[in-house]
Amino acid sequence: MTAVMDDAGTRLDAARFETLRVEERTDRLAVRLHRPDVRNAIDQVMVDELHLVCAYLERNPKILILSGTPGTSDTGAKAVFASGADIAQLRERRRDDALAGINSGIFDRVAKLPMPVIAALNGYALGGGAELAYAADFRIGTPDLLMGNPETSLGIIAAAGATWRLKELVGEPVAKQILLAGKVLTGRDCLAAGLITELVDPDALMPAAHSLADAIAAQDPLAVRITKSVFHAPREVHPVIDTLAQGMLFESPAKFDRMQAFLDRKKK
Repeated sequence: MTAVMDDAGTRLDAARFETLRVEERTDRLAVRLHRPDVRNAIDQVMVDELHLVCAYLERNPKILILSGTPGTSDTGAKAVFASGADIAQLRERRRDDALAGINSGIFDRVAKLPMPVIAALNGYALGGGAELAYAADFRIGTPDLLMGNPETSLGIIAAAGATWRLKELVGEPVAKQILLAGKVLTGRDCLAAGLITELVDPDALMPAAHSLADAIAAQDPLAVRITKSVFHAPREVHPVIDTLAQGMLFESPAKFDRMQAFLDRKKK
């Protein structure tokens, strides 16, 4: 699969994806992981399609909202973001596959997208599914959320970002409980640990994600992009990089327009 844009190259052709469901708006892209028969397990096709999404967003910066299609079971749909990497494929991978960084590469690319990424989490977010969520800028969850990294129970490590992102997000003690002792956090646990920023009912999850996207979209897009880049820069390059970034923004038309609008409102 290579061609995913329309003939004009300006919008994603959602019909061409197999493992993702895509809804595009002017300022955002809502992408739903869609392998409900295996609880949205992340396989090679999904990785490839996420790369295509990233390539598009790198050329056409928009907010990204990630969510999951409910999984199927004998008792009906069951909430799930992603249950992890596809174990059937993972079982067959060898050293060279690990060294290729299949999942870590795409999660890092998601983390480095120009505009913010929002993960809307319900049900299982385990293993690679949790690591994809850790790569997002914002995480919103429900009380039904179950998040953790059971990799050591399978004889491997969480090598797609959890060993360092999780420590940055929740601190060393909680990260070690998850990574070394197999602790699975509920939605309320995640909120208490700061792993998610908001806890909402399942029916309110996507509205909450879009509400956050609305708040981001109300900012100046260039200022948001540069702030995200500066935020994730190494400590040793601050404050020089902050000053250089501010110099760029001080010349942007949006800065003059938005500040003038602010002054005009104050006069009323």
